[in-house]
Amino acid sequence: MGPNLRTRDWNVTTMVRSFSWAFDFLSAFSYWLSLDRRIYFVLLTMQTIYYPALAIVGVPVNLLTIGILSRGKCGLSKCVTRYLVALAAADLLVIFLDVILRHIPIVYPEQFQFLYSIPLCNIHAILLYAATDCSVWFTVTFTFDRFVAICCQKLKRKYCSEKTAAVVLGTVIVLSCLKNIFWYFMFTGRYLLWNIPWFCDAAEHARNSRIWGTIEFLHYILTPFVPFMVILLLNAVTVRHILVSSRGRRRLRDHSSGERRKDPEMDSRRKSIILLLIISANFILLWAVLMVFSIWSRMWYLGYQSIFLPAFLRELGFMLQLLSCCTNTAFYVVTQTQFRVQLKNVLKYPFTPIFKFIQCCDERMR
Repeated sequence: MGPNLRTRDWNVTTMVRSFSWAFDFLSAFSYWLSLDRRIYFVLLTMQTIYYPALAIVGVPVNLLTIGILSRGKCGLSKCVTRYLVALAAADLLVIFLDVILRHIPIVYPEQFQFLYSIPLCNIHAILLYAATDCSVWFTVTFTFDRFVAICCQKLKRKYCSEKTAAVVLGTVIVLSCLKNIFWYFMFTGRYLLWNIPWFCDAAEHARNSRIWGTIEFLHYILTPFVPFMVILLLNAVTVRHILVSSRGRRRLRDHSSGERRKDPEMDSRRKSIILLLIISANFILLWAVLMVFSIWSRMWYLGYQSIFLPAFLRELGFMLQLLSCCTNTAFYVVTQTQFRVQLKNVLKYPFTPIFKFIQCCDERMR
């Protein structure tokens, strides 16, 4: 299969990823490569640009989002602002711990050979999976907060507050860290830099252990399968409540005034639910492939080998899941007018002195 191909454990094939080599390889051996293997090699080659680009875009985008939302000038409540800032901060951590410190070294193993001498992989795993859990469960807590604000008017005053949001987010952070301590004992400190589900060398007692396998399986169920179900349920109830209440308010307003007028309350709810549904749908769609493959791969390794899933699904799952860390800002720009205004002001700020200098020069010349 070529001098630059080598086979690792779990029957996963890695390669020296360059566009010229990939094009030559696919052209020369296309007659015996199956479709899923072609897709697999194409995705591996794309990752050499995809992951660095994701890091270059994701870090400043999330920093901008945190800065803009923290100023509190986007027309959002302090409670909602806290949740969105927490989401952006968690996404920023995922980009740093997962994209920069995990996937880029896997894509460029020759440049990161020094990681083999740094025995910190199990600690890295705890931080990475804790940050990922926070990103996922912050989405759930935000969804629940909007559910309470829209559907539970009696509970709204007590729950939908800045203080409650801080307590909820802090609780999620603590529980996420505690939940992922088991990776320290399941993994060793040695990095693998292989293109496999585990990026650390697993401890000997954990490789085929059904106890550790069950713990890992529960990890994948709690993140993100349970959040999937919770978000879908809350969104279904919230949308139904909005539709029912909007019909009732419309009939009441039409009956009292005799003509249709804009309802500021319903407009506000409509904007909130659009933002909520976009963030939720983005999370579910971009996480679905990785969730299915992660659960399947653990069951396969423990001997439940019923359905074969092609390797390219794992690569596609990682790429889509990490893309979700950069998309929320785009949704804020599309759905929130004040956020767009603040973003324009931030982007113009570095050039303001230059514009003022040019204006002063024009005035003096006149």
